[in-house]
Amino acid sequence: MTAVDRWHASPARQASATADSGTGEVRVPLVLFQFDQLKGTAELVLTRLEAAELYTLLACMLGGTGRASAGRLA
Repeated sequence: MTAVDRWHASPARQASATADSGTGEVRVPLVLFQFDQLKGTAELVLTRLEAAELYTLLACMLGGTGRASAGRLA
């Protein structure tokens, strides 16, 4: 089994996030790294509510407040 505690994910640069109007899912393509070595790809799959909460949280953090209350994602 591979330990993933030192891995990180970044948005895939050549791919765009997609939204499914039928299910409400939002999919964000990611690339997975261990340090600077590419390990694979994955999709972050969120419900519409989770995506909205994450968007709000990131907007608050980027706006300089550094704090946000985004329910489950905080």
